[in-house]
Amino acid sequence: MQIVPRPYDHPDVQELVGRLQAEYIRIYGSPDAGPVSPGQFSPPRGVFAVGYHGGVPVGMGGWRLREDGRAELKRLYVVDEHRGKGYARSLLAWLEESAAGAGAAEIVLETHEKQPAAVGLYRSCGYTDVPPFGHYADDPLTVSLGRALPHRSRGVEGRRVRG
Repeated sequence: MQIVPRPYDHPDVQELVGRLQAEYIRIYGSPDAGPVSPGQFSPPRGVFAVGYHGGVPVGMGGWRLREDGRAELKRLYVVDEHRGKGYARSLLAWLEESAAGAGAAEIVLETHEKQPAAVGLYRSCGYTDVPPFGHYADDPLTVSLGRALPHRSRGVEGRRVRG
């Protein structure tokens, strides 16, 4: 898989966001209502990336810098037919490295108990419970997770990863 930074309004990002929103409708009965602005994912205060396999967009994710200085992971997603190949872990590692390269010391995220595979992925990658924050902080089924990031002196560029 090749991971390439893309603007949030890039057609490949929007195609994957549409697929993710359809999954949210299936799981929750409605799309994600959390506020997202394309500009939040512009360097140096954020980044969005798409993972490609054979030139086809198969996954995505991004981070944005919060007012408290932590990076917030958003929209980590891999299409159904490419799950189980390690792509989500590769995207997550790439995003963590990017956030660390931008100076973030910690990365946080919100997910939900109705997404046990996501919770399991994050916990297996070292994420632990953090105090609730963000748009869904008052939802008792929201799972708020975070982890410290290693210090990095520079960001990451598009690169090829295993998978």
